[in-house]
Amino acid sequence: MLNTNQLRLLERSLDVATLRQRTIANNIANADTPHFKSKQVVFEDLLQQEMNGTASKFVPYTTDSRHLQMGKGTGQSVLSPQIVSNPSTMMQNNENNVDIEYEMSQQAKNQIWYNGLVQMTNGYFTKLKSVIEGGGR
Repeated sequence: MLNTNQLRLLERSLDVATLRQRTIANNIANADTPHFKSKQVVFEDLLQQEMNGTASKFVPYTTDSRHLQMGKGTGQSVLSPQIVSNPSTMMQNNENNVDIEYEMSQQAKNQIWYNGLVQMTNGYFTKLKSVIEGGGR
């Protein structure tokens, strides 16, 4: 009951949201650091491509047997988020490309996403508890 695809997907999504929060916080902390290049976490697009069977050069790997199975074939793969340089911002005079307003909005968006994932996870366990207790008798 605890080893379902739904729960593994929620767990992985929470991990990605946490990584994204750290990456955004790092960008904000380095907003005035000369030559710093902002980063972003890429996961949802990769996940969608993998689920649609349109993944390109992505090579998944498994670090734990409980990870979400991805791809066709052996089923020994897991999708991992990628941290990439953020190409969507322009350079400042000090060659830093952190846009503080953009980062703050991404941080708020990610926090809302994380809170939603936590609520979904709590709902999953509430339903599981209800089933174990006999449906609330």
